[in-house]
Amino acid sequence: MSVGLLDRNLHIVVLMGGWSAERPVSLMSGEGVVAALRERGFTNVTALDMDRTVAARLAELNPDVVFNALHGTPGEDGTIQGLLDLMRIPYTHSGLTTSAIAIDKELTKAVLVPHGVRMPKGKMVDSSSLYEGDPMARPFVLKPVNEGSSVGVAIVTDESNYGHPISAKAEGPWMHFERLLAEPFIRGRELTVAVLGDEALCVTELKPKAGFYDFDAKYTDGLTEHVCPAEVPPGIADAMMVTALAAHRLLGCKGASRSDFRWDDQQGEAGIYLLEINTQPGMTPLSLVPEQARHRGIGYGELVERIIAEALAGATNKAEALENTG
Repeated sequence: MSVGLLDRNLHIVVLMGGWSAERPVSLMSGEGVVAALRERGFTNVTALDMDRTVAARLAELNPDVVFNALHGTPGEDGTIQGLLDLMRIPYTHSGLTTSAIAIDKELTKAVLVPHGVRMPKGKMVDSSSLYEGDPMARPFVLKPVNEGSSVGVAIVTDESNYGHPISAKAEGPWMHFERLLAEPFIRGRELTVAVLGDEALCVTELKPKAGFYDFDAKYTDGLTEHVCPAEVPPGIADAMMVTALAAHRLLGCKGASRSDFRWDDQQGEAGIYLLEINTQPGMTPLSLVPEQARHRGIGYGELVERIIAEALAGATNKAEALENTG
């Protein structure tokens, strides 16, 4: 089903909000999607701020398709995908299995690294062990294994004020998560690649004006400069786009995904490391997928409609396959 052929009378529920740490971002994403659909002539669009009654509300609304604008758990980890599968409601972006794997940084490595995708070597550590000593040589990064948008990420350096070893009284993810993923810090540049459908769009470089590209830098206007397309050698850009598309395919992503990279520009192509892949990338005014789509001549409204068209086409193909095996 192609863009422009979608029935303007489709009942589209835009699922947003929820209760994760990324709730404010999800609300911004969802509101943008609702406005774009209405501007494009869709007459039956419902904004649904998800709470614990979500199953009953969806049953009552009986949508033709759900645009999943949730970020974090339970909208990005396979939970809502499983619910929608049980209810036989088509939905945008990736399915249950892909979502469950991609939200978990350790599982993502287990899938991608054996296929040649270069990712930082890491290990899981108990947060309490950090008060006794470092898990690896500094500088290193600590992050929750299943949070997005750089929620709870800490970069531990010799100059950081976390202590030697880390103090139990120092504010950081060790105070909020029992286990964390520790990875060597990759020096260099922060870059990202969006994939739409089955095509990598381009490479964007992210230049935070202070600190690193954390949650505030991602979603506060003026704190990060986006260079789109990134000013990197063509071979480096091509390698990142190939890697992003490979990760998208290997994990079975649908709709749009976004792969985040660090590039040590002193090592050339060998310095490219995939950090994570996001199956529910933001759709806010500051988000990277809409920005890269614009660079490719795809406006925000068309982007939203393309994602919905792929979801409906996928649901049709799944139904036909079930019918043929029945």
